[in-house]
Parts: sequence; structure tokens; C-alpha cells
Amino acid sequence: MLLETLEVMNFRNLNGRFDFSERLNIVAGDNGLGKTNCLEAISVLSATRSFKTSRLSETIRFGEEMAILRGRVLRGAGIRHELQVVINESSKTTSVNGKKEPATRYINELHTIVFSSEQLSIVRGAPDERRRFLDEGIVQIFPPYVRTLSDLAKVIKQKNSLLQSASEDGISVDKVAEILIPWNEQFVALATKVHRARVRYVERLNEVLQRKLFGKEEVSMRYASSLEDKGELSDYAGLLAERLALRVQAELSVGRCLIGPQRDDLEITFDGHDIRKFGSSGQQRSALLLLQLATLAVYHEQNEEYPLFLIDDIDAELDYGRIGQLLEFLDGKTQTFVTTSKESFVERFGGGTPIFTVSEGIPCILRQG
Repeated sequence: MLLETLEVMNFRNLNGRFDFSERLNIVAGDNGLGKTNCLEAISVLSATRSFKTSRLSETIRFGEEMAILRGRVLRGAGIRHELQVVINESSKTTSVNGKKEPATRYINELHTIVFSSEQLSIVRGAPDERRRFLDEGIVQIFPPYVRTLSDLAKVIKQKNSLLQSASEDGISVDKVAEILIPWNEQFVALATKVHRARVRYVERLNEVLQRKLFGKEEVSMRYASSLEDKGELSDYAGLLAERLALRVQAELSVGRCLIGPQRDDLEITFDGHDIRKFGSSGQQRSALLLLQLATLAVYHEQNEEYPLFLIDDIDAELDYGRIGQLLEFLDGKTQTFVTTSKESFVERFGGGTPIFTVSEGIPCILRQG
């Protein structure tokens, strides 16, 4: 999988075109020029969402009505697709080879893995960040899963609305339990699919991590269901249905769904210790890197190709020894994009590699590979 070209219009401060190398691509220059915006543009072209902000409209250049991203992707036996994402204030439009495609199908065209300071929330942040990490990884190897997640979110939203209305209207618990039966049935079916997919994906990640493909540190994960100690998880659907029936009063009192995979977490240990509670900043960065490389390996096992690997501000997150090991590990596997503000990095790792920069928002090439 290769991103051959990227054309950018009114995305952040960027306007122009990149022609990329199939191996390592370095975007260098002082801070504030827009280096990270280049990686963000690639990420949005791939996943239609940003790793920098939850509001995609914020990526539109100030004073403009829309931003446009276009890219030419090479996959398989010489198959090329032209991708486009158009971002407006309140919407986005995706297309492949000039034909509009829904985002649920579009996101199968180009996949990326991002290593950045923002991604550290996976190991040090709230549970929803780790659930998102799992779900995004599953979607990359099993695209239909995105519909399961969407359907589950809709059921939870509808159920919460019913609970809130019932609470405000003073409807009895028995009547609420009756009203919720069809919604809980849908919820159990979808939640069971999500639970099974996440548990299996964690198993696959752990299988890769046990091989110690990169580094000597020991990282492992455990999927922590919110139903643990409530019954037999091997019969997840039955246990969930039982707990839903028992918790009608509690859910009615707070006006929202209290049970299910939307409350689960992922426990990550680094050399036997809980990385979130006891890991240093350096250990958390190392753990994140190993998780991302495990994601890369599982993706390759499933798809027989590699996604793009994006590393923002690489020398701020990793020391040069670690960087050298990482770039050597990635070389020949994946098309890699890194940003740096240090000339010493370019001098040490930029030999034979195209070096890009951004000048007044316009992509420029400092040196051909």
C-alpha cells in the first residue's frame, strides 16, 4: 500500500502537492510551519478524521469555505485509486475515482497508523481512548465492524432517550422494563459482537507482542469487561441480558445505559506493571510504539500488505538509538512519514531519502532521495 501523491487545498495552512517516496519520507523544518499538518492531511485522507481534533471543520483554512484533500494510492498488482475528501463546515464528502462513496466503504481504501504525542492518551488517558484504539484496529482488518459500532451507538442513543423521557414522565419501572425489551434485545446482539471482536483482537495483539519483534520490553494487554465478577463471561449474551434486567431501576434513575462494552477498558502492562499508573513518560512512549507495531503486524497478517506509518515529531518522542532501530525495522515493510525540526536528524537518517518542508503553506522538496 503506497500513497504516491497528496494534493492539499485550504487544509490548515497547506496548499500544494507532495510526490512521495515508497519508503521513508521526511518533512523537516522549524516548528509552526505546518509539518504536522502534512501528516494530519494524510490521516484525514485515510480515515476521514483527524488525530489532532474531533472537529474536522477546524482543519479548514481560516476565511475559506472548504478544504480538499486528494491522493493517488497504489495497492496490489498495480491497482491505483484516486481518493478525495472534501471538508465543509458541517459535512464531509468522500469519493473514489471521482465517484462518491459513503465513509463506511471509503475507509477501506487507505490505512494509516499514527505515532504522536496525542496518541499517548491510549496508554495514559481515559478508557474511551483505549476502546477507540481497539475499534480502529479491528475496522482495518474487518471493515464490516464499523457498521456494528454504528448500529450499537444508535441503539444506545435511542435507549438513553427513552430512559430520560421515562424518568422525566415518572413512568413505572415495570412499564419501562417492558418498553426496553426490543431495544435491549438489539443491544445484547450488537454488544456481544463488539465484545467478541475486541477480545479476539487483543488476543492477536498479544500473540504478536510475545514474539518481541522490536525491543526487549515486555508489553501485554488484557481486555477488562465491565461485567467481570458478575457471572460467566463465556456466555456474554446471557450474562448481559441478565444484568440489563436487574439494572432497570438504576438505569431509569440516571437516565442512561449503564451496562455494556461502552464501559469496558483495556489494561496494558509494561514489564509487568500497569503502564497507566506506574509507567514513566519514556516507558509510556515505548509501550505505545510497541502497541502500534503490533497493530502493524496484525494488519499485515490479515491483509498481506502494510498500512502507512506516520510519526510526528519523531525526535521529541524517541532518542536517536531507538529511532535508528525503528526505521531499520520499518524499512522495506511500510511507507513511512516522519516530521522533525532538527537538522541533526536529517543529517543522520536522511541519506537517500526525499526531504520535504513547508514554506508559507506550500509543500517544497529540499532534497530528492
